[in-house]
Amino acid sequence: MNDYINAIEIKGVTKKYDGFTLDNISFDVPRGSIMGFIGQNGAGKTTTIRSILNIIPINSGEIRLLGMDHIKQEMEIKERLAVVFDELPFHDLFTARDMGRIFKGLYEKWDDTVYQGYLDRFQLPQKKKIGQFSKGMKMKLQIACALSHHAELLVMDEATTGLDPVVRSEILDIFLEYLQDENHSILMSSHITSDLEKIADSVTFIDRGKILVSGYKDDVLENHGVIKCSKADYKNIDRDDIISARLTDFGAEAMVSDRAAAAKKYSGLLIEPTTLEEIMVYYVHRNMKEWVGSADSRIASP
Repeated sequence: MNDYINAIEIKGVTKKYDGFTLDNISFDVPRGSIMGFIGQNGAGKTTTIRSILNIIPINSGEIRLLGMDHIKQEMEIKERLAVVFDELPFHDLFTARDMGRIFKGLYEKWDDTVYQGYLDRFQLPQKKKIGQFSKGMKMKLQIACALSHHAELLVMDEATTGLDPVVRSEILDIFLEYLQDENHSILMSSHITSDLEKIADSVTFIDRGKILVSGYKDDVLENHGVIKCSKADYKNIDRDDIISARLTDFGAEAMVSDRAAAAKKYSGLLIEPTTLEEIMVYYVHRNMKEWVGSADSRIASP
């Protein structure tokens, strides 16, 4: 059953709510890779993930996971799928030992040896109530449960949000180990774009229910750039060439999606490399086209 090319295939998916629409979105997650799924709160990340998991029905489109239809073959898919949410879905009165027993009854391929190995590695107590765990311990327990039934696809919804850098680094290392098996794949929704820059193979950026950018991370970073110039020089830049521009007291910073073309057209101007964080912020401001920011402030993710 490992003859699929893409771990996730989303084609023309639409989901309509009152006041929000997931609007005809399409993207693929290649098998054996990790895709970072980025966007503001309310952009559509969680709606997309819930659609993938068939927690909510879609209005139109097609979703295939591990080469299978996400509705017709839902039970088989969920045997081979693992999910990690931003909030622990386990009851506070359970213990890590209890969770092992529960999951053993849910998954045919549950591997108690692997689970115990993760508990030892994460230094998680077996008999302590989950309600007494720290946020980091709760996330580690959820990951231990997710990775102990030999799942081929791991889906995460803001799993590292609110964790300290040491815990996040430890968890990212686990994910990289998981990907050593070329049949394993990850879709990772996160606000922490620096984490995705470290480990993601590809990225998809969603905003207001629409996919704006999707592709290999290195290509996305290579193609985008920020023109830093005076306000006088900025007036000579064709607005069609930029995504949006941040205006300061001292000049302008305009993002382009084709750095090579911009370098030829505006050869006298400085075009600097950018980050996923900056790309997200400039695209969010695309309808305004121009926005004001202080000259010395860091751009923070929304």
